[in-house]
Amino acid sequence: MSTSFGTQRHITQLIMDEHKETGETQEMQEKKSSLWETIKFIALALLIVTPIRMFIAQPFIVNGSSMDPTFATGQYLIVDEISYRFNEPKRGDVIVLRYPRDPKKFFIKRIVGLPGDTVEIQEGVVTIKDSKNPDGFVLNEPYIEYPKNDTLTKTVGMREYFVMGDNRAASSDSRYWGTVPEDLIVGRAFLRLLPIASAAVLPGEYHSN
Repeated sequence: MSTSFGTQRHITQLIMDEHKETGETQEMQEKKSSLWETIKFIALALLIVTPIRMFIAQPFIVNGSSMDPTFATGQYLIVDEISYRFNEPKRGDVIVLRYPRDPKKFFIKRIVGLPGDTVEIQEGVVTIKDSKNPDGFVLNEPYIEYPKNDTLTKTVGMREYFVMGDNRAASSDSRYWGTVPEDLIVGRAFLRLLPIASAAVLPGEYHSN
């Protein structure tokens, strides 16, 4: 009787151990499956997001006062990187660009002068001379709240743009470091997402001519 009982207990223990091992194996398989699904999700996300970030759109956070009051520090923007592959930048577009003297830095400015334009600034008033207006026209700039009474004349080269910040009194721009080559333009400000109260499509864009 004791031998039979001992054998039965041993068999029962083997069955319990087998169930335990089976349970552990299933748990390990579930963990491996979950890990594999996570890896696949991350890979798929990278395949989708990376081209979007590189070629279509990417986020930027405004830092500094050069575009006050149109844009303020901390505002979250989505920059459209694809439109300028099909259309030329326009006067009045708000763009993100690489700083010509240090392309690792990004600036946000407004396009004032187009290729071939002559930009004249007299006491802060901007006059544009182009092929259609050889005598020039005064640029209407209702977004300027902080003017600067500076004077300058600059002819814009081909595939270049003259840019300025809306806060003329506190902006480092083409008045100081020259025009921006076309290939340094990242894209135009397409969406302002944050703060919610200031959310807008094509924020700050203004075409006067």
